[in-house]
Amino acid sequence: MRVLAALSGGVDSAVAAARAVDAGHEVVAVHLALASASPSATPGRARGCCTIEDSRDARRAADVLGIPFYVWDLSERFGRDVVDDFVAEYAAGRTPNPCVRCNQKVKFAALADRALALGFDAVATGHYARIVEGAEAVTGTRELHRSHDLAKDQSYVLAVLPPHRLATALFPLGTAATKDEVRAEAAARGLALADKPDSTDICFVPDGDTRAWLGARLPEGAREPGDVVDSSGRRVGTHDGAAGYTVGQRRGLRLGVPAADGKPRYVLSVSVAERRVVVGSAEELAVDVLSGDGAVWCGPAPQSGQRLGAQVRAHGAELPCTVEDLDDDGGVRVRLDEPARGVAPGQLLALYDGTRVVGSATLAA
Repeated sequence: MRVLAALSGGVDSAVAAARAVDAGHEVVAVHLALASASPSATPGRARGCCTIEDSRDARRAADVLGIPFYVWDLSERFGRDVVDDFVAEYAAGRTPNPCVRCNQKVKFAALADRALALGFDAVATGHYARIVEGAEAVTGTRELHRSHDLAKDQSYVLAVLPPHRLATALFPLGTAATKDEVRAEAAARGLALADKPDSTDICFVPDGDTRAWLGARLPEGAREPGDVVDSSGRRVGTHDGAAGYTVGQRRGLRLGVPAADGKPRYVLSVSVAERRVVVGSAEELAVDVLSGDGAVWCGPAPQSGQRLGAQVRAHGAELPCTVEDLDDDGGVRVRLDEPARGVAPGQLLALYDGTRVVGSATLAA
């Protein structure tokens, strides 16, 4: 099989490519240039997957593996579908996940489409997730499952992939026991990036200060000052732009009126149009019904009344739930067994049946 291996410059994608080579595939490596002006990383600190250093690390890994290496410039697509979308979502008072959008629009759309057009059969990445097929597949189709290493599982950010995208995806690290095992394997293969730190920040925010980065890019209306009110409507402070806040936020509220009980207050909701941020207690953050739209099913759609697990953050806990409603327009509503806190519109709602990813939707309420 002809496989295009996406090399980010990190240890995971390098070992994934190596395993694809070991499996007997004809492997070609490609590094994606995603930023129009890639920042340099701070020495010793991982900044993301868009730096010049990452490109060089990817090339060196390909040299060690003895596979062809190319750089593809997808910065225009990345800027439009990930960066601009990120700003627009915050401007609308929602909290997006750019990694989800990058997988959906760039790595498993723009990249995959170009790979298939060039005659490749599959795209391999360093994501920690598993593809299950054949007799082991419960639904009779190619299924996306959680990684064996649950601490590193990345199936959440892949839950936006429909069946035709999963059909050409390879995740060689899905069977890895631990991240330490992957690092040890990289060292044994002579890959110099075996000890390279994981990237944890938003790759297109060079200094990690997302609030300041957004402040320079949000439209003027989203940066207009307004009131911070409590759940009764009482004014307790002011803000310099509602779009900079997210549901569940505790720090940086600058409230001038303390809570009656003296306990911390959190952002309950954000309305950019009304220039209002509502704050309240931790108890008021609790929700037990989640509604999403734009549903994408990785296989057969669930049924009303079906028991599933819900996940609303990349590294959040799985929450037992029951599917209450589905509609033909991609809407889904689930009821949680126990209330969850800090769930924000714009986040991804991923649904699981055991380790199998059923699908996802964008939280609307």
